[in-house]
Amino acid sequence: MRSTTGYGALGSEEELTLRTIERRELRPDDLAVRVTYCGVCYTDLSALRAHSHGAGGDLLVPGHEFVGEVVAAGPEVTRFQVGDQVAVGNIVDSCGVCAMCRAGQENFCVQFPTLTYGGRDRHDGTPTLGGFSGEYVVRESFAYHRPENLDPAAVAPLLCAGVTVWEPLRRWGAGPGMTVGVAGLGGLGHLAVRLAKALGARVVVLTRTSGKSADARSLGADDVVVTTDEQDLARVASSIDLLIDTISAPHDLGQLLRLVALDGTLCSLGHLGPISLETMDLLVGRKSLASAGSGGRPRTQELLDFCSEHGITADVEVLPSAEVATAMRRLAANDVRYRFVLDLSDLPANGS
Repeated sequence: MRSTTGYGALGSEEELTLRTIERRELRPDDLAVRVTYCGVCYTDLSALRAHSHGAGGDLLVPGHEFVGEVVAAGPEVTRFQVGDQVAVGNIVDSCGVCAMCRAGQENFCVQFPTLTYGGRDRHDGTPTLGGFSGEYVVRESFAYHRPENLDPAAVAPLLCAGVTVWEPLRRWGAGPGMTVGVAGLGGLGHLAVRLAKALGARVVVLTRTSGKSADARSLGADDVVVTTDEQDLARVASSIDLLIDTISAPHDLGQLLRLVALDGTLCSLGHLGPISLETMDLLVGRKSLASAGSGGRPRTQELLDFCSEHGITADVEVLPSAEVATAMRRLAANDVRYRFVLDLSDLPANGS
């Protein structure tokens, strides 16, 4: 086994603590990656909350959007070599044979993809442990070439928040002549604005307060609509071709659908729970309601290449990994603009 250090919690613990963790020995197609920066996603906070309320057992090490350097490679690895800069997202394996996997949508694998943490290794059944650690072992086919012209800390969130909005932008053809709306200006939303604008679309940001107008325009928004202002809503009714909804709390989808244009689409990415909807909000204008989650391998590398070409990264606040508890507390209070990233350089040297 390869020994490293990382921040983990058992079910009885409320906060992450530094401990020694074990990684598998490299299989023929594996990479060992020294993790340099790892983004902090709201999913990490949710997973920890659920884990701390459980009965204990498996160790949980969060972190599913990280960048690092290849420090070792298995004998069958062909796409990377020691010293290469790589990025890893929230999926590290899939069945590879179902219709979804064959279509390059491993994120929808019918056998369920193997998650970077909180999943089970498809070979030996051991729990996967995430990127809040000094080293990660991953199949080379689920590692990506990191753009070396971009700030590595600000690249890390592209592997989760970035690809989550990139997939629908590409699926529905965001580009010149299209109006893209973005509801919510957080970790996902701010990247959706930048990416849609770089694709050539006209971008409209929807927010509950006017206080975010300056931020929205600095990110590239052409217009800002305050959703608590009925006159503001009325002026953009039936005008948005693709509306990317990143709002995580329950909210009125009908209000958003009334802003969607004829044959347009509302893509719900933020709230994953039950919804209530009036059919007439879909019927009038022949509108569609869709959703998406994460991204497949082809789109993920495509995103990184596009961001490299256009100089796009996330807005991040970088903290030393020793302040992971601070990051979690502030994330719970929504005190971040727009993504925390942990700098893992303060971890003790790895043993292997």
